[in-house]
Formats: sequence, C-alpha cells, structure tokens
Amino acid sequence: MPYVLVSTQIRLVTFHKLPTISWETGPTMVGDEYSDPAIMNYLGARKTTMLGNNFSEYHVDDSPRLVLDKLEKIGFRVVTMTGVGQTLVWCMYKETDCIT
Repeated sequence: MPYVLVSTQIRLVTFHKLPTISWETGPTMVGDEYSDPAIMNYLGARKTTMLGNNFSEYHVDDSPRLVLDKLEKIGFRVVTMTGVGQTLVWCMYKETDCIT
C-alpha cells in the first residue's frame, strides 16, 4: 500500500499563572483497519475501535513530526497536508516497484 494518512487534533493550551500559550497535539492517527500491519508495527501503533464506530484505527502517542520522520526513513514522502478545523492531516506516498 503506497499511501498513508497521518492526522492529529490540535488544542490551544494556556497556562493561568504564566503568560505562555502552547499547542497540544495527539494522539496521532496513523492508519485504518486496512493499513499495512508491518508499517503499523514499525510505528508502534495500537489498533483501537471507538465506542459506536464500526471501524478501527491505528494510533500512536508520538507527535506527528516524529511519525513523519519515521515514515521518511522507510521511503515515504509528504504529498500534501491540510488543516480542517482543529484537525491536521498529512498524505504520504511511497514509490513501489510495479511489475505488470
């Protein structure tokens, strides 16, 4: 499977005693129930099914940057990235050798 979708939700966090604002991310979603098990194992992902959903997703505790770095090491590259509300999504692609 040459495509992987990586996504996370971001939240703005303010600290009441400090004049600091930071972003909190996570967890990072790295695949669905049809994702390549070898890649999910490499990322250390766990397969979960949220209550009420009839599908499963793979999640990791790593930040998206760490996930993107790991996928780049095995040949994936970012094709596109977008933000939808508080969700960030990266589409990654890996060239495969096709014999037809």
